[in-house]
Amino acid sequence: MADISTQDGDGWAGIRTFPFPVERSVCGVGMQIGPMGLGSTWHAGDPIERVHRIDFHAVLLIRGDPVRHMVDFTEYEVCAGELLWIRPGQVHRFSATAAYRGTALIMQPGFLPRATVEATGLYRYDLPPLLRPDPAQLDALEHSLAQLEREYVDTGTLPLSLHTSVLRHSLTAFLIRLAHLATSSADAAREQTDTTFTRFREAVEKGFATNHSVSAYADALGYSRRTLVRAVRAATGETPKGFIDKRVVLEAKRLLAHTDMPIGRIGVAVGFPDAANFTKFFHQHTGTTPVAFRAELR
Repeated sequence: MADISTQDGDGWAGIRTFPFPVERSVCGVGMQIGPMGLGSTWHAGDPIERVHRIDFHAVLLIRGDPVRHMVDFTEYEVCAGELLWIRPGQVHRFSATAAYRGTALIMQPGFLPRATVEATGLYRYDLPPLLRPDPAQLDALEHSLAQLEREYVDTGTLPLSLHTSVLRHSLTAFLIRLAHLATSSADAAREQTDTTFTRFREAVEKGFATNHSVSAYADALGYSRRTLVRAVRAATGETPKGFIDKRVVLEAKRLLAHTDMPIGRIGVAVGFPDAANFTKFFHQHTGTTPVAFRAELR
């Protein structure tokens, strides 16, 4: 099995990244679909209960008891009839105590043409991984997924080239439904959010690596500090400073998990030129040090 992680005298330089398991695909095509169950792994003998990444897309439709699944350091409770869409490079972890039941679909980057990739938003990392379809949407998704699974295992009625083409079309139909659900859910959430907070959130996303000042954001957006506090509290229940700090912590966690960058350089990347100040900030918000956090993922 290829392993993108490397090891040296100081331990693992990065968490394990599982490549797409081509050897498990029917006829070697760039997708797989089938039931989840006990002992499921990306590669034979490799546990998936540890924090890891995948270099392919994974869509999990849960049908059994609820499971808790971590994606990018956020724990999601996924119930029957809900889906997780995990994109390449995202840090995630399966629950070691829950039995996953349902259907798993994985796709290799490059299996679909560029036009389909753009139309279905395959790399929309701004969209939440947890999707909750209504009954009608779920019924349509399940029918589309079942059709895709039937086409996947039907290797005897068409030549391989045509079989692959049919799979791409069936996969595209499912992903269009899934993408519509993801974007409409995100749009609905945005419609319920005050415009002041939306502008603040976008500004933080662009500037959190260098700007941690609530007053600076308020001035740049043309709001009073009091107006910004009201808007952020109404949308998130937290203060603007808490929102900024939460985004900084997430980025720091991603860099600690994804890269072998020294702690000091990670601190600089999220706006702390002094490594000691970065360690103090990280410990204050997570209860652990950057070094200890990275060690837990190895």
